[in-house]
This record gives sequence, C-alpha cells and structure tokens, in this order.
Amino acid sequence: MSYTLDVRDLADLARGAALLGTGGGGDPYIGRLLVEQALRDGPGTITVLDPAELGDDDLVIPTAQMGAPTVMVEKIPRGDEAVAALRALEVHLGRRADATMPIECGGINSMIPLLVAARTGLPVVDADGMGRAFPELQMETFSVYGVPGSPLAIGGENGETVVIDTGADNKRLEWLARGIAIRLGGVAHIAEYAMSGADVKRTAVPNTLTLGLRIGRALRTAREEHRDPVEALAETMSGTLYDKVRVLFRGKVVDVERRTVAGFARGSATLAAFEGGGRLELTFQNENLVARADGEVRCVVPDLICVLEADSGEPITTEGLRYGQRAVVVGISAPDLMRSPEALAVFGPGAFGLEVGFRPVEDLVSL
Repeated sequence: MSYTLDVRDLADLARGAALLGTGGGGDPYIGRLLVEQALRDGPGTITVLDPAELGDDDLVIPTAQMGAPTVMVEKIPRGDEAVAALRALEVHLGRRADATMPIECGGINSMIPLLVAARTGLPVVDADGMGRAFPELQMETFSVYGVPGSPLAIGGENGETVVIDTGADNKRLEWLARGIAIRLGGVAHIAEYAMSGADVKRTAVPNTLTLGLRIGRALRTAREEHRDPVEALAETMSGTLYDKVRVLFRGKVVDVERRTVAGFARGSATLAAFEGGGRLELTFQNENLVARADGEVRCVVPDLICVLEADSGEPITTEGLRYGQRAVVVGISAPDLMRSPEALAVFGPGAFGLEVGFRPVEDLVSL
C-alpha cells in the first residue's frame, strides 16, 4: 500500500539507509539535507508506491548518484543533476516516466530518488536493485535477471548531460559511465535501468525504503530507551528478507587505510577487541566486502557487513571510520534472490577479486 513521507521521516530513513548501505552508498546526511530543502520548496510530501501497485506497462526510471563516497563528502551536489539526467533519458526514450526508484537502498542513493520525486512530483517505488549498496552499476538484481542498464543518462553539476548506450553489456556501461564521472570531478548523477512495472515486480528487492525507515526508527528508539541497538536491529529484521543478524565483533578502530582509486574508495580498517587480543579486519570498495576475525572469514559480500557505534547504534560509513571509534560489527543475511548462483556471479566475492567463496553469515557465525 502506498504512503507519504515528509521531512519528519527523513532522519530515520537516512539512519536506516546508512546501515543498509554496508558502509557505502554515499553520505545519507547530505542526501537528507537536499531532500529536506526540496520538500520545503515544493510539495511537502513524497508518495512511496508499493511495487505491487505498479501497472505492468508503467515506465519506471531509477535515479542515483555514482562516484567515490570520500569525494561526495566534500563535493556537495547542486541539487538538480539527477532531475537533469532523468529528463535527458526521457527525451532519449521518447516517453515520460511514471515513477522513479532507487538503484540501491543504502546511503545517499536512498535519498536521490526522493529528491527527484520532490522536484518532479513523481512517486518513488518502494524497492531497489541491490537490497544494500554495491560499488558498480552492473551489480544490480535488475542486471542479474535480464534488465539492461542502457541507455543511461548522466547529469553533471554544470548542466552537462551524456547518454550512453551499450546494449545489453552492463559491465561496459559501468566502465564508460565511471570514466565520465571521474572527469566530472569524481561524482555524477544518473538515470538508468528504465523498465516496465512488470520488470520491477520481477527483478527488484521489494519494500526496502520501508525497511530502511523501520531500521532507523528502531535504532533511534533503542538509544532513547537505553536498549541494546543490536537487539533492536535483530527484532526489526525478524520476519523480513534479511532475517539473520549476527554480531561479528566488538572493539575499537585501531587502523584505517583509505584511498580514492579509479572512482572508488578502497581500503581496510582494523579493530581490536575490547577484551582479549582478537582483531577484525574489514576490506572495502566503497562498501564493506569481507570481515575477517583473526584471519577467519566471518561475513562476505553479498551479505551485509555493518559497523555501528557501540553505544548509540549509529551506522558508521567507510569514509567515516576513524581511529579510536568504539564499534560493533554486525553481519546480516542478504535476501535469497541475491544469493542465487546468477547473482553471486555478478556481485559475489569473485566479482571483487576476493579469493574466498561465499558462505552465508548464519553458517559462519552461530547465535
């Protein structure tokens, strides 16, 4: 069932999106401020549409930001780039969109479609193509299950628009779009994976905006009531597509190595246990990819690896990791359609060059 969002919902949604972003997806705080301003300037509310309510012939055009999260913190968007990309793609297709949608439910990309909706009056579909955040454009459930990303439109901060069409080759689409984003300063806004309502219902991870909102509220309420945020998170995830939650490690950040390379934030972070001599190493490419405790894999992509402040439960992004932070690292099971052999071929460990096989987090870590 559809519902409306307003300014009061955005802080909770940003918090939940930061968690689902598994460390990446861009800074949701910046996205939240952009949406708040757009809502104050315009309609005041945004319609969130359940995917089941889409007509099979409706045209849905997802919108997003792409680039390195570390760049996004310093290079604030102007605010109209994603709308420009959407309009450019509509012109190219010769048809107006009936709705927009996130390509990923994490980080700033939970907010960019809301910004587009506030500026255009379009509804936002309560679904996405990752069920989390991933660093590359072909790493979508849309792509896994047969929807081409092309044609893709890119909007830059100085009014530039570019349309790229690589046919069914979504990996080459990523390569070309990444090059343009780098030349636009490391960040760009895109409209891609234009599809029918029927394809949304067939390929998208459903109701992830609603889940992000529920997660954000649960973490905030746990803090206000002085409850364990991890327990609140596990309760919220129970009965959803993400129903396995495991604590991987509790400790202090003692080292962070991070660099911006080829349009990505790549690096690692090390945590030392609060008690004993154990250590956990996180490896990331925008998002956390693998967590190893004392050399043993505890969680690996596409399952979610989330870092939370130990006391408040606030999610910590990869660009926000700092020496001395007290943190709890949590692993969360990805939805089943993200664990299929077809999906693992696109965004499993091997897609990132990791020399580990995929094993579900619930098999690697017991309750």
